[in-house]
This record gives sequence, structure tokens and C-alpha cells, in this order.
Amino acid sequence: MKERRRQREVLSWSKFFSCTIFVVMSCVLLTGFTFSSFRLYRDNFHPVIVSPWRNSATEIIKAEQEESPITQVIQIQETVIFPDQILLFLKYPPSSPLLTKHDLDCTYFPPTSSQRHLKLPPSWINDGRISIIQFVRCPTHPRGFNTSLSVKSDGGNPLAARPAYSWESLVYEAVIDNLDNTTIVFVKGLNLRPERLGVPSRYECVYGWDFKKPKFILTSEAVLSVAQEIVRCKTPLSVLNSHEKSIKVSIRVKGRGILNSVARPDYLLEPSHTVIRKKHEMCVCTMVRNQARFLREWVMYHGRIGVQRWFIYDNNSEDPIDEVISSLYGAGYNVTRHFWPWIKTQEAGFAHCAIRARDSCDWVGFIDVDEFLHFHANLGLHNVLRNRTTGFSRIGELRVPCHSFGPSGLKRVPPQGVAVGYTCRMTNPERHKSIVRPELLNSSLINVVHHFHIQDGYGYVNVDKGVMVINHYKYQVWEVFKEKFYRRVATFVADWQNQENVGSKDRTPGLGTRPVEPSDWSSRFCEVTDTGIRDFILRVLADPYTKRLPWQD
Repeated sequence: MKERRRQREVLSWSKFFSCTIFVVMSCVLLTGFTFSSFRLYRDNFHPVIVSPWRNSATEIIKAEQEESPITQVIQIQETVIFPDQILLFLKYPPSSPLLTKHDLDCTYFPPTSSQRHLKLPPSWINDGRISIIQFVRCPTHPRGFNTSLSVKSDGGNPLAARPAYSWESLVYEAVIDNLDNTTIVFVKGLNLRPERLGVPSRYECVYGWDFKKPKFILTSEAVLSVAQEIVRCKTPLSVLNSHEKSIKVSIRVKGRGILNSVARPDYLLEPSHTVIRKKHEMCVCTMVRNQARFLREWVMYHGRIGVQRWFIYDNNSEDPIDEVISSLYGAGYNVTRHFWPWIKTQEAGFAHCAIRARDSCDWVGFIDVDEFLHFHANLGLHNVLRNRTTGFSRIGELRVPCHSFGPSGLKRVPPQGVAVGYTCRMTNPERHKSIVRPELLNSSLINVVHHFHIQDGYGYVNVDKGVMVINHYKYQVWEVFKEKFYRRVATFVADWQNQENVGSKDRTPGLGTRPVEPSDWSSRFCEVTDTGIRDFILRVLADPYTKRLPWQD
């Protein structure tokens, strides 16, 4: 009898203990999900709950708004100081009319005074029609001076500005990758070696508005990969769910602290696993600066051979590129312009573009506006790509050889266009450019302009030059070529006027570092006459009566 009573008591205490544990755990889980204080990371599409956050993104934003209520005036949201320009992010109140270049002055102040010392017109301003953020470029200021903007109609009073950041060490872009819910962060100043992975444990991502206020910060403890200018982090569930455009992301480097940031995670993508069939077989990404006069020919030609989508990354153009792109889009070409003001970041821009293109493009080519795909055989782009996409193909990248063309005896820009006018080239191909399957890129997104790193288990093929080549019109007439001296867009390619890496293949043989035209420039780099692409264009694209080409209209 006593034994049965003892067993009932033990059983009762056991039930009580189990119920207590169940209630406590339920409360913890319910609280965690209610306040979004847990992170969710999808590994191969399987949700996994990991460690709790100190604050949720909703709490951060709410607290920040309470301390800094929404203003009804135009503000300078951020300022970035480049070696040759100053970039200001101009934020408008809702429904406010946008200013033009003629409405503003760039104003400069000594660091210890509010008295305006100098004013200059802006060198460029974007139309801002797709955002309440407008970008303004100002000339560089005298050393040590502060920069602001003033509205002429407002008496020239300077706008309130947040602190200015140096380009040498800055988190400048970020995008949410919906394939695995990670944040891809683009960072200047990590100084990692090209094509090498860094040590992830040295870094972590932080999310917030003001990184000097610890109570407004979420910290991502684990970094998944670090390479070149790209850090990939797990994203807090609260950030994923909020889609709040005002929250920023930065990188904490052990021993250096939190880097300055102007990056707000952009939700560019739809989940990849919902895509049954991609819209486009072939797309291209390019980065341009003041190449508007060549863009029509480049787009129209590639549209004729099978390219269906163009991603144009505008690296501080000051020509009418927006008008050219608008006219191409209106003519039925699927061309979009992405403002990319970050100098010497072509590799990072291509990685950004590869993520954007992944869900809509089977293949993406990374070529410049002076590079034209050309087929020597009657295969066509579709046939070349189809054989490497269907079935169980393990090919993730096509490496296409490049032929470098010279001025071909010309002294002026050819009126019928680049591909028709320049017909003399070097004998041997110079390097290659890549066409990749974007879903097969390594998650580090390592690339060095000419090629990407591919996932393990997949490889590349070198395309035979008898099948497909790239005509690279690298050395055009002098008035065009000399523009390249100002600044090269690639991180690991020296500007021609700089006294560094003088023996590089990316430099012009025998030209040196000064933009002075050699007397024999028009006859240089001419070893083989090659009229293949010119003959194709005149046969297929020229008007049979006027002989004019589409880009001449």
C-alpha cells in the first residue's frame, strides 16, 4: 500500500515537472517568434532556428523613429568622399518635387566655420524617378573643407548633412539573396587578395540605423564567406520579414571595429526555387562610363544574334546614357540601367549583376561595350549554349577567346559603327571573357573580370575560336581611346596614367603612362585583316536600299 502511494507521488511529481518544462519552453518559443528575436537561416531550403537576437528590426526602427521623427524637409542623407568627386545622397519628403542640377549649388566650408567659402555647380545629378533618394556629384573640395548642398530658391542656405565617409573604407552596397536568406555585403577597404578566401571568423555583420548606438544594433554572429570585396552573412529573421528600407548593414572587423556604411539591404530577388523556367536564355552584364554613343550599336547587334536581356551598370557617366537606354527600351530591347557610382569595383558590380540575373537568365555574359560576340560557323548563339545546358551538363562557364582590334588605319570614329569600321587585329587572341550559368557560381562570388569561380563538381570549357570569339575593339581611334586614361573600372587593373604594374597585359604596348597620341597610332596593332563580323552586319542588318544600319537612324 505504501509502495503504491510512493509510486503515485513520484508519478505526480514527474507529471508536474514535465508540464512545467513544457509551459516554460512554449513561452520562450512564443516570445521569440512574437518579437522576431530568432534568426532563421535556410540551408538547402530547410529552416533552422538559431541563436536569439538582442533586438528585432521592428524594435530598432520604431526606437530610431521615436528619437529621430520623419522630417518634412530635404536632407543630405549620406556623403561619400572619393579621390576625384564627392557623392551626396539627397533624401526627399514624400510627394516632394525633385530638384534639378540647375536648382542646386555645391557649397564648401572650412572645418571650423559655418561661413560658406566657395560654391560650385554640381557635376551631375540623377533624375531620381524610381526612388525618393537622389544622387548628386560635386567637384572635390579644397583639402579639409566640408561639403554641403544649397537650394538656390531657398536663399542658398546649406542643407543639414550627416557625417561624410571616406571611400577608402566603406560598406557601400548590400542585397538579400533569397536563395538562402543571406545578406551579400559589398565592402571597400578589406584589402583581401584577389581570388582568395578570407577567414570568416574575423568578421561579423551588424544591422541597424546608427552603429554608434548599441541598443539599435542586431549582430549576425556567423559570416559564411569573405572574398575580395564581398562578405556573405546569415540574415536576421526580423530583417527578412520587415522589408524595411531604412535599416543599414555594416561589417565589424575584429581589431578595427564597425566600418562606416551607406548600404541598405535591397530585396532584389524572388525565391529561386519557385522559378520553373527562366525567361531568357542569354543575358549580358556590362559596366560603362560615358559610352552612350556606342551603346545602340552594341545592344542592337547582340539582340540580332540572340541576346535577350541587358544589365547596364552605370559607373558615373556624364553623357546622355539615360536617353539612349530609354530609346532602346522603347524600341523593344529589354535594357535596364543600374546606377553604380563606386569606382574601381567592376568585379563587385559583376557579382551584384550575377545575383540579379540568376532567376531570369540561363546564361550571362560579362563583356564590355567595345566587345562583340562573333560566330565563325553557322551555329548561332542558341546552338552553342543549348549543347551545354540540356541534360546533366557539368559545364558552368564558357571561356571565349578575345581578339584585340586596332585603329585599322582610321583617324576618325567610323560612321557605320565600331564593328564595321575596325577590320584589322592582332594575330593571337588576348585572354578571354566568360559566359556563365549564374546558379552554378561559387557562393563567394569570386571573379577577376575575365572569369568567375564555379561550384565544386562543375567546370568550364574553352570555346574553340573556330566556333565563337569576341572581337575586342580595344585600340580605337585616338579620340576614343584616350578617354580610357582617366580611370579603368576594374579593381585589379591599373589606370594607364598611373606608374604601377607597367608591364601588365592590360596596358597598351609601347604607349607608356601619358595620354599623348603617338604619330603612328592609326597603323598600330594591325597584323591580320578580319572582316567577318563586318560582312555579317552589312549582309543581315543593313537596309537593302539605303545601306544604313539600325543604329544610324
